[in-house]
Parts: sequence; C-alpha cells; structure tokens
Amino acid sequence: MKYKILVFDLDGTLVNSITDLAVAVNKGLYSAGLPTHDIDEYKHFVGNGREVLINRAMGENCRNENLRNIVSDIFNNYYSQHCNDNTCAYEGVADLLKKLSEMGVKTAVLSNKPDEFVAQILKSVYPEHRFDIAWGKRAELPCKPDGTSLIAMLSELGFSVRDCLYIGDSDVDVYTAKNAGVDMLGVEWGFRDRNELIGAGADIVASTAEEILEYIL
Repeated sequence: MKYKILVFDLDGTLVNSITDLAVAVNKGLYSAGLPTHDIDEYKHFVGNGREVLINRAMGENCRNENLRNIVSDIFNNYYSQHCNDNTCAYEGVADLLKKLSEMGVKTAVLSNKPDEFVAQILKSVYPEHRFDIAWGKRAELPCKPDGTSLIAMLSELGFSVRDCLYIGDSDVDVYTAKNAGVDMLGVEWGFRDRNELIGAGADIVASTAEEILEYIL
C-alpha cells in the first residue's frame, strides 16, 4: 500500500462542528453588542484558527480590542463546556477509521482548532478509535496552510512525506498539503464545496468515506 499514514483535518472532515462553533461565537458577539450570524455563514469563517474565526465574525469591529476581548473570552469559556453539544461524526467515517486500523494504517489529526479542544472532541465523537497523534494549534508551530506542523508531525512519528495522505475539506487543507509536499485528498461533505477544493488544486475529491478507502487501496 502506498500510504502508511492518513492525516485528517478535524472540523468539516472528521466532525461536523459548525453549530457549536457558531453558537459559541454568536454568544460572544451578542455579549459585545455586535450582530450575530446564521450558522451557514460560519462555514466561510472557519478554517484558519480561532483568532481568524473571531475576526471574520466581528468584521471591522475586530479592530476594537475591548470588544474583541469580550468576544474571545465568552467564546473560550462557553466552547470549552459546550464543544460537543451538537458536534458529530460524518456518515461512514467511523467505519473508515475502523478499517484503517484493521489494515495497519496509522491515523492522525492536524487542526487549526486550539489544541485544548481537539482531544476533548475526538474522545466524544470517536471513543472507539485511537489516533496515533492529534494536534490542534500549538504556540510553537504556525497555523495551516503553513506546512511546518504537518512535516513536524510526520517526523515525530517516523514517517516521510511520501508515506502520507492528507485529507481535508477546504482550500486551507489543499495548500497545507502542497506546502508540506504530501499528497492530498479533499472531501466534499464538509464546510466548503468540490469547486473550492478543485480550484485550489486538490489531487482528488471524495464524496463519501468509502471512496477514501477505495482510493488508498
């Protein structure tokens, strides 16, 4: 088999977390006296980490440090307690992870979500699966689409870039893979669509979890 490890993005790829993210940010916006947004709008706010998510939701108001601190504090406090209220697995992904384990293929998670939330969500959504490593945004590493974190993860696990297939749902993920020099597979069930993935240069786009297994085989 060509790939020894599959590295997954989290939000929009492994888990549908958009409602919990939107509710948490909207609570912060409301507390700061700012307009809130429909849940679907957040599909275009997420992908580049917590700070960018909040900036996009606040618009020009993000320049106001006092308001931004209110939104950030409310988001952090609320999301830490409610990040799994509505967050769930995408159809077929649990079965895919089980089959990968049976085949001896390693699995990992690399997300721009703050590191403290990643393990909490994975434990809740995929309690039966053990990922070999799971990283969120860490202070010592730049956010995706910089490829440094993906290269560092593979190095820590003892894999080369040729051993890896990176899987994600947005242009950020496509660029992350390209910057790290690994193959990339896009999924169209997440927060962005097939056109964005293809436009960014995704090698292949899957519409179901089963297609990922077919591709690697």
